[in-house]
Amino acid sequence: MRRRVFIHEAPSGSEETKNVPDADSRLSESQVLMNFSSAKEQFFPIDKHMLLPGTSIDFSVFRQTGLHFSLLLEAAGESPVRLSDEIFRFLFGDSGSEVLIEKAAIPRYRSYLHSAAEASASLSENVSIARKAMMMKENAKIAMKDFFDSPVSSEKLDAMRDAVDSIVGILCDNAHAIYDMLTLSKFDYYTYTHSVNVAVLSAGLGLAAGLSKSAVVDLGTGAMLHDVGKASVSSQILNKQGGLDAHEYKIMQGHVRQGGAILRGHDRIAETVFDALLQHHEKLSGKGYPFKLRGHEISLAGRICGIADCYDALTTNRPYRAALSPYHALDIISKDVGDFDADLLADFVKMLGRVRKIAR
Repeated sequence: MRRRVFIHEAPSGSEETKNVPDADSRLSESQVLMNFSSAKEQFFPIDKHMLLPGTSIDFSVFRQTGLHFSLLLEAAGESPVRLSDEIFRFLFGDSGSEVLIEKAAIPRYRSYLHSAAEASASLSENVSIARKAMMMKENAKIAMKDFFDSPVSSEKLDAMRDAVDSIVGILCDNAHAIYDMLTLSKFDYYTYTHSVNVAVLSAGLGLAAGLSKSAVVDLGTGAMLHDVGKASVSSQILNKQGGLDAHEYKIMQGHVRQGGAILRGHDRIAETVFDALLQHHEKLSGKGYPFKLRGHEISLAGRICGIADCYDALTTNRPYRAALSPYHALDIISKDVGDFDADLLADFVKMLGRVRKIAR
């Protein structure tokens, strides 16, 4: 029988409680957090807007709410489920939770995306472009996950670079497509989603700053890979609830150099790709890491990726704090006087202002 993983008992009366062991509610807080960290590694977040009414899926769908994982819809290759209007409303009924699949189901989800792409061909041009953009992002997340799993694989790296090239291509053809690719949510932090968000934000800001398409592709590639060094950091540290101690923080900071070392193991990587990866934690004031660069010692790519990385991190739920609103995140970034490029930050605010009006 297929193994299911759950952390907490769902709210009383919920349909999801039947699969959750009652003993979990008696676990100590530390054990619950350890279990959460372990279980989280078995799931992959998906954009529920890619699930279309009237289509059939052959993979189970799960929900994450806080530290809770629960089964929403059970399906398998031999027993697919058609997404009726009732099921569709159920999947979309809770805007405050993350929708996930098990990592083992990713190949079936990829096939579903391919089928959905064919179905989108008959839609209006605007809807088709929006769906194409979202689909590119989903495929980019999968490519990023594959590379994280096999960072020495040239084939996986090529697939990831192809994903970046596709993203930049659609942004060059239709600048508004960026708004369909951005995950403006407060759901839990997942490295794959964060990596793609930072790549999309960096590419959009690079185009706004007047960079050429080839330069934006290099920027986007470096931004997509900016956290690849975290593949060597334990999930207990990555998902820790609460602040890191000095030793853990030093390990976390090491992801930058580790990412550079991973990328140096590959051929045909442009030096400009390394700028975003190695410099995304540098600050113009010299207070960043790992090289303590100052001012224009930091490349344009590094400055762009730094803004994108900080913004996406602040607006996503992290293990140690709740997500901030876009307005408050930008307010914090803008108050770090001397740390971020003021002109780039102004362009970034304008870009996000076109995504949605930032509410106070």
